[in-house]
Amino acid sequence: MKSSLKLALGLTSAITASTAVSNVAHAEDLTLCWAAWDPANALVELSKDFTKETGIGMKFEFVPWTNYADRFLNELNSHGKLCDLIIGDSQWIGGSAENGHYVKLNDFFDKEKISMDDFVPATVVGYSEWPKNTPNYWALPAMGDVVGWTYRKDWFSKPELQKEFKEKYGWDLGPPTTFDQLKQVAEFFQKREIDGKTVYGASIYTERGSEGITMGAMDVLYSYGFQYENPKKPYEMEGFVNSPDAVKGLEFYKSLYDCCTPPGASNSYMGEGVDAFKSGQVAMHMNFAFTWPGLQKDENVGGDKIGYFVNPKGPGGAQFAQLGGQGISVQTFLDSMAIVKDFWAEPSYAPLLQASQKRFHDYVVAGQGSAKDALDGLVKDWTQVFQDDGKM
Repeated sequence: MKSSLKLALGLTSAITASTAVSNVAHAEDLTLCWAAWDPANALVELSKDFTKETGIGMKFEFVPWTNYADRFLNELNSHGKLCDLIIGDSQWIGGSAENGHYVKLNDFFDKEKISMDDFVPATVVGYSEWPKNTPNYWALPAMGDVVGWTYRKDWFSKPELQKEFKEKYGWDLGPPTTFDQLKQVAEFFQKREIDGKTVYGASIYTERGSEGITMGAMDVLYSYGFQYENPKKPYEMEGFVNSPDAVKGLEFYKSLYDCCTPPGASNSYMGEGVDAFKSGQVAMHMNFAFTWPGLQKDENVGGDKIGYFVNPKGPGGAQFAQLGGQGISVQTFLDSMAIVKDFWAEPSYAPLLQASQKRFHDYVVAGQGSAKDALDGLVKDWTQVFQDDGKM
């Protein structure tokens, strides 16, 4: 939101004036690195007020999302001097804190009277803290984002479909509040003809190459009871990652893929989901909320035709959603939601993510083995990573 962005720019101003960061104490310009997209353009506009008040110019290095991770992780790992501030992905925070890429901001926050109580608690955990759930801050929430759902409100409101759905399922056709309801809606629309065109139930994340299927599967697994580790014993994953409830969650995700996705949906992520919804293929669409403004403005599916709903509840009533977005951090070479959860932010998050991408895709999309096999294998993979790191 706008006030958060202004606070982030206030962070830039105060860091510049701080004698604790001597290399930028007399900077004439500061460079901020982020992805090239609409929120970055908004930040450029807000920076004009900052420059007017401080006399400090702002420069920006924005790169496409397809190159974002490679470009800026290389910059961090090489201790490059391009970025004074960086809006890094939430998973980077552990490695960047432990490897000396980010400045710890606690003293600065205290001095400038910046309170983390001003932010939604879950976003502070997701974007700012390392270790998680400790008051050690390495970033400020900058761009909050979360996985949610869009749906074809115009289709849901058709009287003939409402009547048929109520007779079949016993409840009024509308935005689902549980995953069981979501699957019923998806099954109802799957291969149905609407306005002379065959449509399908839902677009979900299945992409294997980067992070897609993990973000999608976890969006369900959290609400089914999946936990990354024993809350009382860090890195103890047996019985938590592969708990019976987590197995049921992964089984549900595969069943949703099998029953209710459009043709050619075996490698779908954000862009493919947007395309499926905008082309009128699907009744519902899983995606990060940053995609919603563009869909709302779309002349074919936007306006009164589109509706939105939060990630549904699991069978036990738990309700979580996959965190997206980033926090803004200062780089050391120069001495940014109430139900979100995030993937491991460990320094070794990359091999951890590669393991989940493979295990989830092999089961959900390729149909190899069982959900229990996939999660048991994931515990084995993740255990090996943490053993190699000397944390187990």
